[in-house]
Amino acid sequence: MSKKDFDAIVVGSGPNGLSAAITLQKAGLSVLIVEAKPTIGGGMRTAELTLPGFKHDICSAIHPMAMGSPFFANLPLHEHGLEFVHAPLPAAHPFDNGNAAILSRSIKETAKSLGKDGQAYLDLIQPLVESWPKIVDDTLGPLGIPKHPLLLAQFGLKAMQPASWIAKKFETEKAKGLWAGMTAHSIQPLTNYSSAAIGMVLSAVGHLHGWPIPKGGSQSIADALASYFISLGGKIETNFLVKSLDQLPSSDAVLFDVTPKQLLQIAGEKFSPLYKWQLERYRYGMGVFKIDWALDGAIPFAASECNKAATVHLGNTFKEIAAGEQLASSGGHPEKPFVLLAQQSLFDSTRAPEGKHTAWAYCHVPNGSTVDMTAAIENQVERFAPGFKDQILAKNTMNSSQIEAYNPNYIGGDINGGIIDIGQLFTRPALRVSPYRTSAKGIYICSSSTPPGGGVHGMCGYHAAKTTLDDIFKIKL
Repeated sequence: MSKKDFDAIVVGSGPNGLSAAITLQKAGLSVLIVEAKPTIGGGMRTAELTLPGFKHDICSAIHPMAMGSPFFANLPLHEHGLEFVHAPLPAAHPFDNGNAAILSRSIKETAKSLGKDGQAYLDLIQPLVESWPKIVDDTLGPLGIPKHPLLLAQFGLKAMQPASWIAKKFETEKAKGLWAGMTAHSIQPLTNYSSAAIGMVLSAVGHLHGWPIPKGGSQSIADALASYFISLGGKIETNFLVKSLDQLPSSDAVLFDVTPKQLLQIAGEKFSPLYKWQLERYRYGMGVFKIDWALDGAIPFAASECNKAATVHLGNTFKEIAAGEQLASSGGHPEKPFVLLAQQSLFDSTRAPEGKHTAWAYCHVPNGSTVDMTAAIENQVERFAPGFKDQILAKNTMNSSQIEAYNPNYIGGDINGGIIDIGQLFTRPALRVSPYRTSAKGIYICSSSTPPGGGVHGMCGYHAAKTTLDDIFKIKL
């Protein structure tokens, strides 16, 4: 029996911190979560940012990976108040001509909507839809010996390509535009190697599980995870900002749901010169500029398909989106940025007063940017939804620096915990046998700066906890 205050402490209560803590607590350990903010959740928080009664997701909003996460699938979160809502369409992508491409739950319906590019879409996504249940554990984890190497290789050969290469398989602007919106979630130039991966996964997961909305807001996911953790005997302390290891109670292991920058600040003196050198060279990607709106009515999209989708990608053609992402990556601010927009209140009536609506949107900008992109984003929405600006009752904006100030894990507004390009796809946050171990015994990193990266799926935390159990407590899962 340990004579320490706790067996393990988890610093940070984002999806990965909560997942790590749950995994450790389920294994029979005593676990404490410490959170700097008054509320738990990390990127899963909801607040009235504009007007009373209008609930806005501060960071994450739509959760494709939550339903596709093997870890979450094994938790009784519905028993702890979590309820997901599905829009008729996971996503829509309008064009200047008034038409829209769609991502439907049905892969056949999606392919049919793409006309002569339907078969090319099926050739790209159908194999992943069929193999995903078998390769999901290997895909959402560190490098290792895969259970189904041929299936994983089949996916990897496509996923490692630049999105721009895959786009050449399509003939129509409709299919190319839909693909651009999916792959722009990678938050990197679409000419980068591996930029196709996120587009393939989001499309396949959309067909398998949809892109769900947590009823009441993203905070509902955090609250359900925390409730389950506490039901297992775990403890949570909020308003606990960790700046030094000396602040923490005694324990055999500490897991940090933070990025390399904060880890160095808190525990850098414990690390080897080589490990410190690696963390110091960890690279962060583009930031985001975000707007939340309180609206007098629904967004009046010209394309009716957009009214059936919780997520709408605004950027018109592949060429326009690719140019904007390239510009933002190289330090510029696009006049017509790619905008990711969510309209949760269309499908979750708890988000706004009766007859009113909320909307959530962001665009990519250079890391650390303080440029106000409000007009550029609102012009993009108005472009595809004439009359949108007349619906605005109030708004709340956050530039990249403000986003980092709100959540220190978002370095320079990077919501992915570091760029997930080919150089950091397999070496997050450092080149090591296990990416979750640091060079100091008993100290681990469990954030999105480890494989498989950003998103609300909890898999970084699960794998870090699994490593900790094996290393420190000699418990194998």
